[in-house]
Amino acid sequence: MKKLTLLFLKKDNEVLLAMKKRGFGKGRWNGVGGKVEENETVEEAMVRECQEEINVKPLIYNKSAIIIFNEWHDGKNRDFEVTVYISTNWEGDPEETEEMSPKWFEMNDIPYDLMWPDDKYWLGNVLEGKKIKAYFALDEMDKIIKHDLEIVDHL
Repeated sequence: MKKLTLLFLKKDNEVLLAMKKRGFGKGRWNGVGGKVEENETVEEAMVRECQEEINVKPLIYNKSAIIIFNEWHDGKNRDFEVTVYISTNWEGDPEETEEMSPKWFEMNDIPYDLMWPDDKYWLGNVLEGKKIKAYFALDEMDKIIKHDLEIVDHL
Protein backbone atom coordinates (compact mmCIF):
# COMPACT_ATOMS: atom_id res chain seq x y z
CA MET A 1 0.00 0.00 0.00
CA LYS A 2 1.42 3.36 -1.04
CA LYS A 3 1.83 5.87 1.80
CA LEU A 4 1.04 9.55 1.23
CA THR A 5 0.88 12.70 3.31
CA LEU A 6 -1.51 15.63 3.33
CA LEU A 7 -1.08 18.88 5.28
CA PHE A 8 -3.44 21.78 5.89
CA LEU A 9 -2.16 25.07 7.29
CA LYS A 10 -4.68 26.67 9.64
CA LYS A 11 -4.81 30.17 11.14
CA ASP A 12 -7.69 31.80 13.00
CA ASN A 13 -10.80 30.95 10.97
CA GLU A 14 -8.94 30.17 7.72
CA VAL A 15 -7.39 27.14 6.03
CA LEU A 16 -4.81 27.15 3.27
CA LEU A 17 -5.75 25.12 0.22
CA ALA A 18 -3.65 24.80 -2.91
CA MET A 19 -4.78 24.35 -6.51
CA LYS A 20 -2.96 21.43 -8.09
CA LYS A 21 -1.50 22.64 -11.38
CA ARG A 22 -0.21 19.36 -12.84
CA GLY A 23 -0.23 15.60 -12.41
CA PHE A 24 -2.57 13.55 -10.24
CA GLY A 25 -5.33 15.79 -8.87
CA LYS A 26 -4.76 18.60 -11.38
CA GLY A 27 -7.50 21.24 -11.22
CA ARG A 28 -8.56 20.43 -7.64
CA TRP A 29 -8.11 22.34 -4.39
CA ASN A 30 -6.41 20.28 -1.69
CA GLY A 31 -3.90 20.43 1.10
CA VAL A 32 -0.23 20.00 0.23
CA GLY A 33 1.51 16.65 0.33
CA GLY A 34 2.52 13.63 -1.62
CA LYS A 35 4.34 10.32 -1.63
CA VAL A 36 6.51 9.04 1.18
CA GLU A 37 9.87 8.19 -0.37
CA GLU A 38 12.00 5.15 0.50
CA ASN A 39 13.93 5.62 3.79
CA GLU A 40 11.70 8.58 4.74
CA THR A 41 9.21 8.80 7.61
CA VAL A 42 5.68 10.04 7.01
CA GLU A 43 6.49 13.23 8.97
CA GLU A 44 9.67 13.85 6.97
CA ALA A 45 7.70 13.44 3.74
CA MET A 46 5.02 15.87 4.94
CA VAL A 47 7.62 18.55 5.76
CA ARG A 48 9.52 17.99 2.49
CA GLU A 49 6.39 18.07 0.34
CA CYS A 50 5.19 21.29 2.00
CA GLN A 51 8.54 22.95 1.34
CA GLU A 52 8.55 21.76 -2.29
CA GLU A 53 4.94 22.68 -3.05
CA ILE A 54 4.44 26.05 -1.30
CA ASN A 55 7.88 27.01 0.15
CA VAL A 56 6.73 26.69 3.76
CA LYS A 57 8.28 24.63 6.58
CA PRO A 58 5.75 23.38 9.15
CA LEU A 59 7.09 23.76 12.70
CA ILE A 60 4.15 22.67 14.85
CA TYR A 61 1.74 20.08 13.47
CA ASN A 62 -0.61 17.37 14.65
CA LYS A 63 -1.58 14.08 13.07
CA SER A 64 -5.31 14.45 12.46
CA ALA A 65 -6.44 11.57 10.25
CA ILE A 66 -5.49 8.32 8.64
CA ILE A 67 -7.50 7.62 5.53
CA ILE A 68 -7.33 4.50 3.39
CA PHE A 69 -8.34 4.91 -0.24
CA ASN A 70 -9.13 2.17 -2.72
CA GLU A 71 -9.52 3.74 -6.13
CA TRP A 72 -9.39 3.07 -9.84
CA HIS A 73 -7.24 5.19 -12.14
CA ASP A 74 -6.03 4.42 -15.64
CA GLY A 75 -7.65 1.00 -15.45
CA LYS A 76 -5.70 0.05 -12.31
CA ASN A 77 -6.96 -0.49 -8.79
CA ARG A 78 -4.74 1.13 -6.17
CA ASP A 79 -4.65 1.41 -2.38
CA PHE A 80 -3.30 4.47 -0.60
CA GLU A 81 -2.84 5.26 3.08
CA VAL A 82 -2.95 9.04 3.59
CA THR A 83 -1.80 10.55 6.88
CA VAL A 84 -3.34 13.99 7.35
CA TYR A 85 -1.74 16.75 9.43
CA ILE A 86 -2.85 20.19 10.58
CA SER A 87 -0.19 22.85 11.17
CA THR A 88 -0.76 26.07 13.10
CA ASN A 89 2.85 27.25 13.12
CA TRP A 90 5.21 27.37 10.16
CA GLU A 91 8.18 29.20 8.72
CA GLY A 92 7.79 31.18 5.49
CA ASP A 93 4.89 32.57 3.51
CA PRO A 94 2.97 30.28 1.15
CA GLU A 95 4.09 30.87 -2.44
CA GLU A 96 2.98 29.57 -5.80
CA THR A 97 5.26 26.96 -7.37
CA GLU A 98 5.19 24.97 -10.61
CA GLU A 99 2.99 22.41 -8.87
CA MET A 100 0.63 24.31 -6.55
CA SER A 101 -1.08 27.68 -6.22
CA PRO A 102 -2.01 28.36 -2.55
CA LYS A 103 -4.96 30.42 -1.32
CA TRP A 104 -6.53 31.09 2.09
CA PHE A 105 -10.20 30.19 2.55
CA GLU A 106 -12.60 31.02 5.38
CA MET A 107 -13.67 27.80 7.15
CA ASN A 108 -17.28 28.37 6.11
CA ASP A 109 -16.30 28.98 2.46
CA ILE A 110 -14.30 25.85 1.57
CA PRO A 111 -14.83 25.00 -2.15
CA TYR A 112 -15.80 21.34 -1.66
CA ASP A 113 -17.27 21.18 -5.17
CA LEU A 114 -13.74 21.77 -6.56
CA MET A 115 -12.04 19.23 -4.28
CA TRP A 116 -11.88 15.44 -4.08
CA PRO A 117 -15.39 14.09 -3.35
CA ASP A 118 -14.36 12.51 -0.04
CA ASP A 119 -13.14 15.80 1.48
CA LYS A 120 -16.66 16.93 2.43
CA TYR A 121 -17.00 13.85 4.65
CA TRP A 122 -13.93 14.37 6.82
CA LEU A 123 -12.15 17.73 6.35
CA GLY A 124 -14.55 19.78 8.47
CA ASN A 125 -14.10 17.37 11.40
CA VAL A 126 -10.32 17.54 11.11
CA LEU A 127 -10.34 21.34 10.96
CA GLU A 128 -12.44 21.33 14.17
CA GLY A 129 -9.67 19.35 15.89
CA LYS A 130 -11.20 15.88 15.74
CA LYS A 131 -9.14 12.78 14.95
CA ILE A 132 -10.42 10.61 12.09
CA LYS A 133 -9.90 7.11 10.76
CA ALA A 134 -11.65 6.59 7.44
CA TYR A 135 -11.95 4.37 4.39
CA PHE A 136 -13.11 5.45 0.92
CA ALA A 137 -13.56 3.36 -2.22
CA LEU A 138 -13.84 5.37 -5.45
CA ASP A 139 -14.65 4.22 -8.96
CA GLU A 140 -12.91 5.37 -12.17
CA MET A 141 -15.06 8.52 -12.25
CA ASP A 142 -13.97 9.43 -8.69
CA LYS A 143 -17.45 8.60 -7.38
CA ILE A 144 -17.52 7.28 -3.82
CA ILE A 145 -18.92 3.76 -3.91
CA LYS A 146 -18.22 2.87 -0.26
CA HIS A 147 -17.02 4.73 2.80
CA ASP A 148 -16.60 4.39 6.53
CA LEU A 149 -15.56 7.13 8.95
CA GLU A 150 -14.82 6.98 12.66
CA ILE A 151 -13.94 9.76 15.09
CA VAL A 152 -11.28 8.40 17.45
CA ASP A 153 -9.49 9.56 20.60
CA HIS A 154 -5.97 9.16 19.20
CA LEU A 155 -4.11 7.98 16.12
